[in-house]
Amino acid sequence: MLTTTVQHMLKAKGGEVWSVTPETTVYDALLMMDQKNVGALLVVSRGKPVGIFTERDYARKIALHQRSSKDTRVGEIMTERVLGVGPERSAEECMALMSDKHVRHLPVIKAEQVLGIISIGDVVKAVIEEQRFVIRQLENYITGDR
Repeated sequence: MLTTTVQHMLKAKGGEVWSVTPETTVYDALLMMDQKNVGALLVVSRGKPVGIFTERDYARKIALHQRSSKDTRVGEIMTERVLGVGPERSAEECMALMSDKHVRHLPVIKAEQVLGIISIGDVVKAVIEEQRFVIRQLENYITGDR
C-alpha cells in the first residue's frame, strides 16, 4: 500500500519557503505572493517562525476593514498560531489536521528548521494519487493482471 508522506510531497513540489518579517508591509507581502504565485508566506523573526500571512488574512483583516495595505505591517494581522507538521506525517493525517483546524497551509518543520510549506492543494493531490494507485491495484487483482 502506498502512503504519501509530507516528505514525498515536498520532494515533488520543492521545498522553497517564502517568508517576510513582521515589519514587512502587507502591500509588499502581497507583491511577493503574486510574484511567487503562493497563497501564504511564513512570517519569521530572528530566524524563527512567528506567524503565517495568508490571502485569508488579507481579505478578512484588511479588505473588509478598509485598512491600507501600504500602511499596515504583516505582524499586525498575521495568524500567530502556526501549526506545523513533521516530514514523516501522511497526507491523510495532514488532511484531517487541516480540516479540523480550518487551515490551508502547514509549515513542515524538523528539528526546529522549516523544510517547506504544504498547501491543501498539495495534500489533495497526494490523496488522489494514493486512491488512483489503490484502484489500479484492485483492478489488476480483479482482472488477474498482476
